[in-house]
Amino acid sequence: MIPRYSRPEMTAIWSPETKYRIWFEIEAHAASAMAELGAIPKEAAKTIWAKGKDAKFDVARIDAIEAEVKHDVIAFLTHVSEIVGPEARYMHSGMTSSDVLDTCLNVQLVRAADLLLADLDALLAALKRRAFEHKLTPTVGRSHGIHAEPTTFGLKMAQAYAEFARGRDRLVAARKEVATCAISGAVGTFAQVDPRVEEYVARQMGLAVEPVSTQVIPRDRHAMFFATLGVIASSMERLAVEVRHLQRTEVLEAEEFFSEKQKGSSAMPHKRNPVLSENITGLARMVRAYALPAMENVALWHERDISHSSVERMIGPDATVTLDFALARLTGLIDKLLVYPANMEKNLNKLGGLIHSQRILIALTKAGVTREDAYRLVQRNAMKVWGGESNDFLGLLKADPDVKKVLNDKELEANFNLDYHLAQVDTIFKRVFGEA
Repeated sequence: MIPRYSRPEMTAIWSPETKYRIWFEIEAHAASAMAELGAIPKEAAKTIWAKGKDAKFDVARIDAIEAEVKHDVIAFLTHVSEIVGPEARYMHSGMTSSDVLDTCLNVQLVRAADLLLADLDALLAALKRRAFEHKLTPTVGRSHGIHAEPTTFGLKMAQAYAEFARGRDRLVAARKEVATCAISGAVGTFAQVDPRVEEYVARQMGLAVEPVSTQVIPRDRHAMFFATLGVIASSMERLAVEVRHLQRTEVLEAEEFFSEKQKGSSAMPHKRNPVLSENITGLARMVRAYALPAMENVALWHERDISHSSVERMIGPDATVTLDFALARLTGLIDKLLVYPANMEKNLNKLGGLIHSQRILIALTKAGVTREDAYRLVQRNAMKVWGGESNDFLGLLKADPDVKKVLNDKELEANFNLDYHLAQVDTIFKRVFGEA
């Protein structure tokens, strides 16, 4: 986790203090369940809670113990015994390290998912606001980066809204899938710990019971979680790249907000660069990169190994912290995005009406011209505009004797109506945002 790209609330989830607090809660809840089942003395469970619930676990002390014993969970339990006293010997009875580590990781991922869902809600709200603000702001649509037909800037925002709404649904599903608890002991057979302990701990930690764990919770769950983060990051990059293209000097239809004292270049005082969207593009690459090792973690040896452990200690914090930061940055970018309708209109007219070529093609075919001949007639006039010979596509069509045989001037003019292309905007908005 790099502080430059981190936000405190998400970072706190992955702090050693938070981790050890979760570990304690797992162990203490397990002790409570064991006490109720008669597996350990009830007074021992009460003492564990009484002395540990408000304790501040000493991270440096745990690290020092781990340096000696070379085992993080044992180091933690040793430190807890220093706080709790003799009754600590009843902690971890019948349990294995993975019971604590895996359950804790899933608690952290659930908490991280909740923050990311809130981030997505904020982004969706910003996109919706800008979509309705520019619902009927015409702009040229581009395919392959080339002018195609008119669309609206609101539709660009609506598309992004729909994509991130799908991403949110996927994250809700991924959160549910990873929200499981395992307190099943060595190789997951419950030989030394009653399954009812697992049920109790799961309930107390807000998780579901893992149906079958092999000492570890199956990592296909985590693979799906991190893959979902990667897909969301890809959607972010798609929107960021759109902003970067729209901010190009030759286009300048939209632009990142540029504050009064902001500097764009150390060398060129005139520069206003799309640094936020470029930053989001880079961060998206990192989040996607964490998905592959999560998938490779699925294949473990037999009932368990720890080849996944080092990976998750890195990708758990890094992926969630990075995505949290990037989502907040993207929300701010969209919220303050400068939109230039006048430049959009200028660019719409840049090719002298070529954006209406398909309407002329269709009109000719409806008038009885074969599609092949109609395409040839339209294209030969369009290429004159494309090549700079003229900037008046409509005028060229009116002057073309083969076209005039089929369509008169009034009929040609009727097919150069911009509103025609916006007639179904309401339909699309209703599909995306509902009737409201």
